[in-house]
Amino acid sequence: MKKSTIIDPRSAAAEALARLLPSTSLLEAVAFEGVPTAPFDSAVVASFVGEISADLAIVFLDPIETADAAVADSQRVSIVDVLRPALDAAAGVLGSGVLGDARVDDATALFSDAATEVFALSSGGSAAGWFAIRLRESQTGATPISQESLVNNLSRINNVEMALTVEIGRTRMAVRDVLGLEPGAVIELDRSAGAPADVLLNGRLIAHGEIVVVDQEYAVRITQILDVAEGLS
Repeated sequence: MKKSTIIDPRSAAAEALARLLPSTSLLEAVAFEGVPTAPFDSAVVASFVGEISADLAIVFLDPIETADAAVADSQRVSIVDVLRPALDAAAGVLGSGVLGDARVDDATALFSDAATEVFALSSGGSAAGWFAIRLRESQTGATPISQESLVNNLSRINNVEMALTVEIGRTRMAVRDVLGLEPGAVIELDRSAGAPADVLLNGRLIAHGEIVVVDQEYAVRITQILDVAEGLS
């Protein structure tokens, strides 16, 4: 009988984040003992609330080339915009939940907390930056929430407003291409004309639909509601 391998969600989150960081070389997330000697007053931080809640922070010793250009040359793209996909990837391995808005803030307390796991973002054996993740005490070691229990608990927040987004397609672009956009530019998406649009609730896919016009305003006609358990997985 094969032994099951238990993956530490902190390590899995760090690995997922490292894969999507915009660096000229491949970065590896390496667990670090203690508190690194680096300034943490301008970290990119975010909090995730869900089955496993966590506080996340990224700090770079030297600004990434693309991030530096984004901050210096344009108001369209910020360091937070550049690092958000990596934070989304890290949060994605923690299970169902919502990643809050990322921001630049002082993360000294987070990196210094004994409950925080710190990872060196290593390139060629040297640290190019640091990633910190702290699981909330209320969730650490807790029994996983069942899908049925999670759905039933949603009735308590029926009156809370959430962001509903309709997406007709996506594409990936280098920061330099985003900075070069001008009126009249055409951006090709990864979806053909006539394909259904995605309906997302706080960034999570919940339905498919088609774009229509109602009273001279765009709307979406729902064509498929995804199963609740599927949408939360």
